[in-house]
Order: sequence, then structure tokens, then C-alpha cells
Amino acid sequence: MLRNKKVVIFDLDGTLIDSMGIWNEIDEKLIKTISKIDIDIDNFRIGRQRDLKLKEYSKCEDAYLEYCGFLKEKYKSELTKEDIRKLRYEIADKYLKEVIDYKPNAEELLKYLKEKDYILVLATTTGNNAIEKYKNYNQNIINKANFEDMFTLICAKESVKNVKPDPEVHYKILEELNVKKEECIIIEDSIIGIEAAKNAGIEAVAIYDKFSDIDREEINKLSKYRFNNFLEMLKYIKEELENV
Repeated sequence: MLRNKKVVIFDLDGTLIDSMGIWNEIDEKLIKTISKIDIDIDNFRIGRQRDLKLKEYSKCEDAYLEYCGFLKEKYKSELTKEDIRKLRYEIADKYLKEVIDYKPNAEELLKYLKEKDYILVLATTTGNNAIEKYKNYNQNIINKANFEDMFTLICAKESVKNVKPDPEVHYKILEELNVKKEECIIIEDSIIGIEAAKNAGIEAVAIYDKFSDIDREEINKLSKYRFNNFLEMLKYIKEELENV
């Protein structure tokens, strides 16, 4: 899997950090706050709705702003889409700073790969605002594996015009690091991320996240390697690299 590779590209939400359910909770609170109609929504459906809309708006100047515009129209809010996005950040603040954490054993994998001299990259549709909170305030992340220590390059939402599944972020990484796509591998949890890897022509590894179960068949079809958790992945990589 990693032999002849130089760069390991990680997605963030749902991949390295256990956050998809939390973002669903944040959006549920947001929708209930802005809605002017009676609603009956559940956590999984909110996440699915967000993923589909972000994919639809992936080539817009600001996909998340357009997503907030969609929420405005669907739930008959009197707020502007800009106000809804601002409110979303306000609701998310405590979660980003105090609640979100690495998935089990994710930091162990990062440290092991770093020790083996792999170049680690973060490629995420998460915005710089959230990244800065993780880097500067979130003690769960800081104490286990600080982003600045782990990643040579961090490409957040603002790094590109088109978000995943568009491959622009991966082309940017190839250019900035001056590496070939054959020297890279991408670790993702969602169908959007796996499709972005495929569109860039880079091998994809799927790490399990329950919030992507609805797309499991397609994820398995498009990913070259699949793991249930990071402990399983770490064991596989150690056997591969150390039993030469």
C-alpha cells in the first residue's frame, strides 16, 4: 500500500477526526433555530442532505455559503444566507474547541508515518476558521498530534476554488510538493472524498465511518484498500513496511 509512496494525503472530517455526527448535531441545532416551519429531521438525514448539497455546489465560489442559502429556502428562514453561515460558526465554536477528537489510534498512525519519513498532507473541505481552532484551542488534538507537527501541507476549503469531488485540491498538492500522483495515496471516509481521489488518478484508501454507510457499496468499489479502523490500518502498514 505504501511502498514506493512518498506522500500520504488525509481527509479530516470523518476520516482523522470523529466529527460527522457532531456536524450533523450542529446543523440540526442550526436548522431548528432558523426554521419557520415545523420540521421532523434526524441526524443521519441531515448529514446526507449536507453532503449532497456540497457536492452539487462544489464548483461554486463558496459551497458552504450556497448550502446555507439552501437551508434558508428549504426551512423558510428570514435570515440571509450570510447570517445563517455566521450562526453556524457560532454554534460550532464550542464543539470545535472542546468536543471533537481524533478517531481511535489515528494519532498513532500519523506519528508512525512521520517517523518513517512520509510527507503527510491534510486535504479538507473544512474551512481555515475550524482548522485554526483545532490548532490553537482543541486540547484533544493538540496533546495527541498537533497539526503543525504532523502535516507538511494543509489545504483547507479556501485553498481551492472547487471542493471535492473536484480533484483541484489534489492537483494543487502535486504541484506544491512536486510529486507524481503515483507517489501519493489518499485516505478518505466518504464517497465524495473517494471520488475526488479517483478524479485525480490517485489510489484511494477507505477508512470506515458509519455516516457513510449509505454509500458503502460505491466506496468499496472505488477504493483500492479498505479498513474498519486505524488500528487495523496501522497493523497492515507495519507488516508491509517492516517485513521486507
